[in-house]
Amino acid sequence: EDFVAPAPPPPTISDFAAAVQSHIDDAARSRGYNDSVSLASYVNSTLPQWAAEASAFVAWRDAVWIDAYGELGKVQAGQRALPTIDKMIAELPKIDWPAA
Repeated sequence: EDFVAPAPPPPTISDFAAAVQSHIDDAARSRGYNDSVSLASYVNSTLPQWAAEASAFVAWRDAVWIDAYGELGKVQAGQRALPTIDKMIAELPKIDWPAA
């Protein structure tokens, strides 16, 4: 008989949360910041460009979490199938960085 490995367990809420946080941190790093916390800390910067980036980022970060938890809530309520983590990340809102 051929051995068939069991399917991996479905991702947990913690797995999704870690992936979303990683996605958010990657967005901050794409602009040269250490992570999301670092970028968000510039929201009151005296440099207009940094303040604008941080403001746009914080609004986007909030929208991402609202969307992610809303979609996971639909899964828990039986309103949609459990997506893969990659599909969930692809469905999240895209950030609109301010012009430099």
